[in-house]
Amino acid sequence: MANNRLARTNDDIQRVLSEILRSVKDPRVQEQGMLSVTRVETTGDLRYAKVWISCYGLKSEKELKKGLKSASPWLRRTLAGSLNLRYTPELIFEIDHSMEYGAKISSMLSELKLDEEESEGEVPPQGEEEQET
Repeated sequence: MANNRLARTNDDIQRVLSEILRSVKDPRVQEQGMLSVTRVETTGDLRYAKVWISCYGLKSEKELKKGLKSASPWLRRTLAGSLNLRYTPELIFEIDHSMEYGAKISSMLSELKLDEEESEGEVPPQGEEEQET
């Protein structure tokens, strides 16, 4: 039962943070591109929450992390106003590279498929080789 409550809390934090990240005024965060919260993991005592952020069009990972860290107290205060928790967790931000990795793998697979199709046109199919008489 405790795990179910923790999972619901993680989902609530993810939902609320996704909404309020759009209104962060720090230029280091605004200039990065489209941000999305991909995952939240909260400790069992609800003191700390690790938040994974995915950014489409990331310019500088270091600057984004600095901007999120400086906006963390405001985000925490806004989160406390939205959620009814005994403790509002301290937010620790990590950059999630899984979207970039997936896009890279997808492009590699599509290139492989194109190369395969090109090579099929050059080599005759098996069974249709010329026979010597």
